Amino acid sequence: MPEGHSVHRIARQFSLHFVGRPVAVSSPQGRFSAGAEKLDGHTMVDALAVGKQMFLEFDHGLWLRVHLGLYGAWDFAGDITADATVASAGGRMGQTNQRGTVAELVTGHDLVVPGAAGSRGENEASLHSIGAPRRTRLRMSESERQGEDIEEFPPPPIGQVRVRLLTTDAVADLRGPTACEVQTPDEVAVSIGKLGPDPLVGDPAEGEERFVAAVRKKATPIGLLLMDQSVVSGIGNVYRAELLFRARLDPYTPGKLVPEEVVRNLWRDWAHLLSIGVETGQMMTMDGLEGEAYVAALASRDDRHWVYHREGQPCRVCGTHITMAMAAARKLYWCPNCQR
Repeated sequence: MPEGHSVHRIARQFSLHFVGRPVAVSSPQGRFSAGAEKLDGHTMVDALAVGKQMFLEFDHGLWLRVHLGLYGAWDFAGDITADATVASAGGRMGQTNQRGTVAELVTGHDLVVPGAAGSRGENEASLHSIGAPRRTRLRMSESERQGEDIEEFPPPPIGQVRVRLLTTDAVADLRGPTACEVQTPDEVAVSIGKLGPDPLVGDPAEGEERFVAAVRKKATPIGLLLMDQSVVSGIGNVYRAELLFRARLDPYTPGKLVPEEVVRNLWRDWAHLLSIGVETGQMMTMDGLEGEAYVAALASRDDRHWVYHREGQPCRVCGTHITMAMAAARKLYWCPNCQR
């Protein structure tokens, strides 16, 4: 399932290329025809990501709420802003098992390594971390070469497109979302009110206090609390495993027994990793990667994580085999030696 960094990146594309423009809204598949009719022709005025959900506001007061879920994805085409991650994915954003980033697709820019040599506060992720994004024309078809100019605009819909959003020079197609609905401002407020804090939305200090209070009053294991979107927004299976390892925290520790300072550090580390994820497009959770190691980590998840998807492999720190267990129907990975 796409985690919070992907949704923030998608909202950024809408802010850059759709907000402030009239949008033709349609449902090529037909399943969202009534909703599309309510939004068609109106100007988009805001694009907001909160955790794993995105909210697009239009000038007549209605919003489009989208939750990608396990299978949802947006495909962008036309004149869009693309960094190496967007180019590597051919304009697709949010799909499960998203392609890695081929850094060589960006030329003429220095490669800056976020968090190089394990030092926070130095070389922080920025728009230049994998080459400055640039305007380009991308296809939306997996069968055609990535980054090749489209022959017609807009390109014909491909597959089961639930919603198509079209401006004069950019198009976004949505496929396979868990949720896609038109909401009033009051309904949006209710939807957002059900979500836990997101480090990139609102006051981070207030978000930290909300997170600490929610965790410290529950007997639920911290490994489950981090996945609870009412406790904290945006964390999924990958970030959950990596945050717990970075904190050297047993995933089965009840939330109320986790020391307050450890809970606060979890929030701050989440803010750190989320920011890197938004800028690079990949869940880069290992500090200290440089040069070829960093390029390899961008390209493959096997080279960018401490414990996620490494069941039975030796811990990168102590050599103990990484353990996997099912927790709330999701795979939980941890090192039983480091995380005691």
